[in-house]
Amino acid sequence: MPDIFRALGDPIRVSIVERLGAHGDATVNELATMFPVSLQAVSKHIKVLEAAGVVSQRRDGRHRPVHLEADRMVAATTWLASRVRELDERFERLDDLLADLQRDDRRGDDR
Repeated sequence: MPDIFRALGDPIRVSIVERLGAHGDATVNELATMFPVSLQAVSKHIKVLEAAGVVSQRRDGRHRPVHLEADRMVAATTWLASRVRELDERFERLDDLLADLQRDDRRGDDR
């Protein structure tokens, strides 16, 4: 899972994913028009996303559209949500422990 989050650690790559999610497949040339960087730079960003399994490319005649692998994004979101739940549970236990310690401390002051 960390490879997905590393791949999404760049604003251009996030924008590419958002564009593909909102409007569907696009060629590298179409995606490159969105950014003030070279076509080669956009191509490298796509290769990073592809290596992480976030996007794929297929041959369609002379074109190689970039496709968002939504299942991989859903898996990342599910994994992240489970980590958030786990952290919430830990914070709740910590809150309970701190409340118990404060009650014990107040009882000690009454003696």
